[in-house]
Amino acid sequence: IGMPGMDGFEVARQIRSKSENDNIILIALTGWGQAEDRSRTREAGFDHHLVKPADITALQSLLVAAAN
Repeated sequence: IGMPGMDGFEVARQIRSKSENDNIILIALTGWGQAEDRSRTREAGFDHHLVKPADITALQSLLVAAAN
C-alpha cells in the first residue's frame, strides 16, 4: 500500500476504473490494520484487507475462493 510515487490505493483505483478489470480480485496486504486503514482500502477498490504478517490460511482461502 505505502509505496513511493504511486501508492497501492491509487493502483487499485486505476485498476477499478477500467471495466475489463471488473473480475479482478484485489487483496491489500499491509502493515496497517486500523478501522480507518480498512476503510481506505475498501474505498480504493480492494476486495479484502490482510495485515502483515498475513495468516497463511486466510490468504489461501481467499486465493481458492478467487479461483472458483
